[in-house]
Amino acid sequence: MTTATAAASHRARKRKRTSDGLDPSPYSTGKALRNGDVFTRLSLLVFGLGNLVRRQFIKGIILLALEAGILWYFLGFSLKYLKKIGTLGTVLQTKVQDADGFWVYKAGDNSVQILLYGVMAVFIIILFVLLACVAARSSYKAQVAVRDGERPTTFIQDVRALFDQRAHVGLMFLPTLGIVVFTILPLAFMISMAFTSYDKNHVVLFKWVGLQNFAKVFSSSGSDVNAGLFLSVLVWTLVWAFFATFLNFFLGMFMAMIIDRKTTHGKAFWRACFSMSIAVPQFVSLLVMRNMLQPYGAINTLLENWGWINSPLPWLTDTTWARVTVIVINLWVGIPYTIMQITGILQNVPADLYEAAELDGANWWQRFTNVTMPYIIFVMTPYLITTFTANVNNFNVIYLLSGGDPTPVGATAGKTDLLITWLYKLTVDKSNYNLGAVIGIMTFIVLAVISLITYRNSGSYKNEEGFR
Repeated sequence: MTTATAAASHRARKRKRTSDGLDPSPYSTGKALRNGDVFTRLSLLVFGLGNLVRRQFIKGIILLALEAGILWYFLGFSLKYLKKIGTLGTVLQTKVQDADGFWVYKAGDNSVQILLYGVMAVFIIILFVLLACVAARSSYKAQVAVRDGERPTTFIQDVRALFDQRAHVGLMFLPTLGIVVFTILPLAFMISMAFTSYDKNHVVLFKWVGLQNFAKVFSSSGSDVNAGLFLSVLVWTLVWAFFATFLNFFLGMFMAMIIDRKTTHGKAFWRACFSMSIAVPQFVSLLVMRNMLQPYGAINTLLENWGWINSPLPWLTDTTWARVTVIVINLWVGIPYTIMQITGILQNVPADLYEAAELDGANWWQRFTNVTMPYIIFVMTPYLITTFTANVNNFNVIYLLSGGDPTPVGATAGKTDLLITWLYKLTVDKSNYNLGAVIGIMTFIVLAVISLITYRNSGSYKNEEGFR
């Protein structure tokens, strides 16, 4: 075998390893910088240069246009805000007299804009670095192709690859961009706000205050926020989320299994009834229930007329009554969703599992605990985690039904307020945006820890091919 033939065979085996996924990064940025020629290395500064040199004109022009657009936006707009992000602005709005003798207002700095566009500028810099790496890798790939005596891929071939071999990149680009723009960017802005003095007294101009807001939240004193109030709301939020999730789950499962029994008649009718309850707008149902549960609402009036009570029941005015009430009303709202979920799962439990259990002499309870329940839990674990997270952030049920009441005098949070409704009150009602941002961060940390620990220890994560 000649040297040329051996080299060609080696290149073929290398390309096969790459196509088979055994070499995941044959054109990494590090390899491009180590092994690339001068044009590949210069592509980090002039995007598309290496592609243009190797006659990949369309790709080179697109990369160069992207670089020019980013630099134009950054230098012409974002840079001025990035320069002020250290102070968040110092110039106040002033009143000056123009040449005609009229008094006009001269705009000063706006800390909200500086913070927002400053955070965006940081994201633009990250985007620029990522595109630089893409340009270097693309140039190095073309360089290797030319070195091996092959023709660099054309623009049409690259586009087709995005929907074939690299479909994960082509199909995930827009969703990933949406997550960055509508989730990660606002989250970074909110996190940054937690370290500022942005409140009702500092709306236009505010400054960095470090960890002072966190100290206020965890301090023993404070009118709006303190450690005792935060701990009280956090504990109730977790208690509410637990009961709102698992009571809905078990009662919904019980109802679904009753409807699914062979002896139950009119299955379609009962499922249609629960489906129709889902179709009713939730905010309408909750507001109606709130009016009915008032001291002189329809429910108390009806009970008094029947002679069952002598005075109105404190459905939403007593702490214990209010907390139990919102949990019970949430059952009425949430159980239909669970029934629909469980019904689909019950109809897909493998029949051979039940047959094997019956042959082993298992009774109905043993079949339920060893076959039905494990299968439902295995399938429903991600849904339960998502539902728990949604209940922690269940703004509608609490705010529309109880409004967080009963609320102690002078406090910002009521006895039925969740972290999310408390955050809303701090920001919208009290304009304490910085403290609200701290509460938002703490809510995110609590949810992230609980969700990750629960999911990583579940059968759905550990055993994707079966169930325990």
